[in-house]
Amino acid sequence: MTGIELQQLIFAKWGRSYDLQLRRIKGTIYVQVMWKYLEQASFPRSQAEYLEHLNAIATYLDAWGGVEQVQAYIEQTRERPRLGKAVSIPLDLGDRASEWILEDN
Repeated sequence: MTGIELQQLIFAKWGRSYDLQLRRIKGTIYVQVMWKYLEQASFPRSQAEYLEHLNAIATYLDAWGGVEQVQAYIEQTRERPRLGKAVSIPLDLGDRASEWILEDN
């Protein structure tokens, strides 16, 4: 998956190019669909920076084997990103989770 494909998936679902973030919460990695979007005047990134950011996230998703999980979740969810509330997509990394998650000491 590429950043452009990720943007198309988000735009097809919600009609806006929402920002994505990767977060680790209690040992689980989430892809969060944030409430800010590219078409907003106050969006902090240019279109090129936005696509570069999505490319980086897509690269992680490919490496983790999480592309299908994210696609399925976005297609099936009834949630929408709204001010102060992101759509959180948990990633099941299976046995490979320990390769990617370093526990806090």
